Amino acid sequence: MISRSLLRQLPARVAAGAFVLHSGLGKRNADEETAGQLHGWASSTYPVLGKLDARRFTRLLAAGEMATGAALLMPFVPAVVAGAALTGFAGALLGLYAKTPGMRREGSIWPTEQGIGLAKDVWMLGIGLSLVVDGVTRD
Repeated sequence: MISRSLLRQLPARVAAGAFVLHSGLGKRNADEETAGQLHGWASSTYPVLGKLDARRFTRLLAAGEMATGAALLMPFVPAVVAGAALTGFAGALLGLYAKTPGMRREGSIWPTEQGIGLAKDVWMLGIGLSLVVDGVTRD
């Protein structure tokens, strides 16, 4: 029998999981130019990533997205685990939003036209945190 907790979580897990899994699948065979762009953008915000080769970084990013998406879609993965993975992923994306020049209006948290794509990732942070809270407060 499916638990009430899982039934509550299912819509959010499917929506976020399918989105993140699809994103990872799209990056797994990225060409050199795409890998370079992704790596350059990420390493400008997170300098430690500059130590990785662009292709390796992109493969690792794709694998992380696919693993996170799959964890969300597999009902036997505890909500705390799936939620923590999604929260970490969304947090990294929102870090790009916060630290990349031109993503936010001057002196504000609100996005510019260029920042809307990243700012919308706040929904994943909300879903991830909700899953963690639901997982640790289960009846």
